[in-house]
Amino acid sequence: MASLGARRPGLALSAVLAACGGTGELARPRTMDITVLGFNDLHGNLAPPGLAVNAAAPDEAPVPVPAGGAAYLATLVAQQRAAHPHSVLVAAGDLIGASPMVSSLFLDEPTIEALNLMRLDFAATGNHEYDQGWHELLRLQHGGCERFTTRVPCQLSQPFAGARFQYLAANTVRADGQPLLPATGIRFFEQDGVRIGVGFIGLTLKNTPHMVRPSGVAGLSFADEAATVNAQIAPLRAQGADVIVVLIHEGGRARSGLQDASCSGLSGDIVPILDRLSDQVDLVVSGHTHRAYVCDYARVNPAKPFWLTSAGLYGTLLTEVQLTVDVRTRRVVRRAARQHIAQGQAFTGPRGAVPLQPAWPVLAPDPAVAALVARYEAAAAPLAAAPVGRLAAPATRQPGAHGESVLGRIVADAILAATQGPAAGGAQLAFMNPGGVRADLVPAADGRVTYGQLYAVQPFGNTLMTLTLSGAQIRQLLEQQFDSGTNTVASPRILQVSQGFDYAVDRTAPAGQRIRAMRLHGQPIEPQRAYRVGVQSYLGAGGDNFSVFTQGRDNVGGGLDVDALADYISAQSANGPMALPLAERILGR
Repeated sequence: MASLGARRPGLALSAVLAACGGTGELARPRTMDITVLGFNDLHGNLAPPGLAVNAAAPDEAPVPVPAGGAAYLATLVAQQRAAHPHSVLVAAGDLIGASPMVSSLFLDEPTIEALNLMRLDFAATGNHEYDQGWHELLRLQHGGCERFTTRVPCQLSQPFAGARFQYLAANTVRADGQPLLPATGIRFFEQDGVRIGVGFIGLTLKNTPHMVRPSGVAGLSFADEAATVNAQIAPLRAQGADVIVVLIHEGGRARSGLQDASCSGLSGDIVPILDRLSDQVDLVVSGHTHRAYVCDYARVNPAKPFWLTSAGLYGTLLTEVQLTVDVRTRRVVRRAARQHIAQGQAFTGPRGAVPLQPAWPVLAPDPAVAALVARYEAAAAPLAAAPVGRLAAPATRQPGAHGESVLGRIVADAILAATQGPAAGGAQLAFMNPGGVRADLVPAADGRVTYGQLYAVQPFGNTLMTLTLSGAQIRQLLEQQFDSGTNTVASPRILQVSQGFDYAVDRTAPAGQRIRAMRLHGQPIEPQRAYRVGVQSYLGAGGDNFSVFTQGRDNVGGGLDVDALADYISAQSANGPMALPLAERILGR
């Protein structure tokens, strides 16, 4: 056979040329592999957040792998970049906002700086990017020290340089019809003379105005997600985009395991959006629900052959998506995705020690990011370490049968204590939204809790307020827990209530008739009677769709919510560790 090939060398060569379409195609690859690295919902968690990822399949015993921490995530990103030369790093929103003290005390500037060190390319805006208002968001994008909040910018970075990555906000529209930030971005990759463009469309959920302070999005509107994406595809194609990637801060839930692409049990608000997207979309990187999934969406809807991913929360995971592009048709011909765990250090949580799992890679911290975090931690340390009181046991956010949590009750009680004095407004009861309670409160061995821990519980910097509502209005706002836009029967937002107030709920009853037997200190709430109600400013402005609060009158302002929590725990533990409020205040079925 070797002699035959030697006698007729032109035969084999001509066959290769024919297969490649001619001599000009001989050196060109048939495909190009492009890697999209994605994460979401970092929420300024620069230090390890004390969370574990379940790395087991659904039918296996849970394997908790400790994960998170910006320095470990940065190392994981660098490893993936080195392994995949045609890679791009993107995020699906909520990188900032609801952040721990080390970030939010400095207006999330350290998180932006850490993401710059990771060389993030593009990010969608999430609802929490608007927590401090869109003017502050633009400052974080472009840099500078102009002050838009109660906190002081540029405390360590003088001046603050801003994000080197680009936020994308296709459906966040100003009054003049233009997006607040660029709608799209594009990256080009070259290989052996072939150039492939990857276009990115970034957007947040259209319900954002009901999830942040109204003043934070004043003058903005949020367009339909699917319609916005579909309208942006042709302009991206005209700019040279061959691949279309959507970065959207909206998400779902799935029952599938960490690496299972079956989309088993996929549900949530993202699904109707996906079903309306153009089939020209190749990948959807999502967020918002804090759930992790990799989903071959063609298994759900064969007409939509894109993949859907989410990397959970707090930098615990990094999603690697491989897109194989046919260089002749310039279309994606294969897709695959997997999750990488940012495992760096063990921790002890409410349920005990969570050790490192050697079966999964253990990462070293990135030196530059670790140094950045240490610098801000040192600046925040004196305030963070200040003791405020003692607890008898850990107080968690885990909701009970009717949506209450132990920590939610404590926060509601703290609001009541801070607003019930005559000068503070004379509150008789208080409410707290569950989404505003952001971390469990786990005391040290001697029961001690610090201001930094309380700051992690309530990081938004909301102020307190007292207002007057009638008994009928209180019933109406409690009904809004189940039937107010995103507050649906399937996913209610149960308000945490203060001591002395209780009620019954019947979720099987028709809308408007679910709330029963409201009582204040054992006495029925009277529909026409006026009651003074303590809340924080987020709810007072109608946050989470609780519009009834905006009807309140005779408003009296107060101090910071986190300071009220500190004062309350300090007072309650003056004579020993504070007992936890375990008794239910919401009863029913």
